[in-house]
Amino acid sequence: MTTVKDIGEQGLLAKLQRFCPPEIIGDDAAVLVTAPDQSLVVTTDVLVDGVHFSNLTTSPEDAGWRAAAANLSDLAAMGAFPLGIAVGLGLPGDLSVNWVESLYQGMTECLQKYNTPIVGGDVVRSPVTTLAITAFGQVHPSQIIRRSAAVVGDAIVVTGVHGASHAGLQLLLHPELGQNLSDEQKTALIGAHQRPQPRLDVLPILEKIITSPMSIAGMDSSDGLADAVIQICRASSVGAVLEFREISLPTAFNNWLTPEQALQYALYGGEDFELVLCLPQKSASAFVKHLGEGAAIVGRITPGSTILLHDEQKKFPDQVLTLSQGFQHFKS
Repeated sequence: MTTVKDIGEQGLLAKLQRFCPPEIIGDDAAVLVTAPDQSLVVTTDVLVDGVHFSNLTTSPEDAGWRAAAANLSDLAAMGAFPLGIAVGLGLPGDLSVNWVESLYQGMTECLQKYNTPIVGGDVVRSPVTTLAITAFGQVHPSQIIRRSAAVVGDAIVVTGVHGASHAGLQLLLHPELGQNLSDEQKTALIGAHQRPQPRLDVLPILEKIITSPMSIAGMDSSDGLADAVIQICRASSVGAVLEFREISLPTAFNNWLTPEQALQYALYGGEDFELVLCLPQKSASAFVKHLGEGAAIVGRITPGSTILLHDEQKKFPDQVLTLSQGFQHFKS
């Protein structure tokens, strides 16, 4: 096995440069051209071995795909189309070169769907494998999506089902689970975890539906549906009511999880990378109809600051949603 230490920094860079456009790389920094009427959008995401990915559940190709998808999802959450990404790698010297190349192959497979190049980066020695990506995108200033733009009366829209990625992770960690699921259902849930799809496809649809100038609030649901709604409400100084029965769930959950478990997966599982948007009711209805399966209006923006989960059928008591119930870095 050839390791990173065997070929050194320059040898590794020579292998990785073939994943980048030759006309962009080779200098101290990359030059990206944006249109005159566009704003530049920049996002950075750091992934650490043992925290965000693991050999137990994720191949290097899947780790690369997920890393790229996470950053493209952040751009989509701002309404921005991607221009390129820069990749920072911290690698142990005894790591296989094949592993690193497979990581880049996975990133490339995801990025190619959106015509997005790897435009450079950096490689350093590290005791633990770390992947830091900075993604660049562009958006017209009038079409920027911000967390702080929600207003009372807005409908809360999700672009797809929630809980699938967490379910896929559980199946990978505990293969004995999901005995009532078909092989097709298991494959779909595991695929949702290993190969999430950033919802850049939503942006052209949103542009068609929103024909008059209006502010759109939103973010992605990488840290869970509850987290997204809470973060939007905090930034917008509003409250919200989520309707228990309207939250989109994978159909496979019907054969596997109790309603309470399914709800926990959807609210707090994370890494579904759907968009959570706040729109006027009429626009929201048209948007959901256009998107189709999985998209839904799951609640509404309310006065105050409380974020409430409500069951219209009153089988479950109202529940106040808080960030403490989901994943947070450094939480004991």
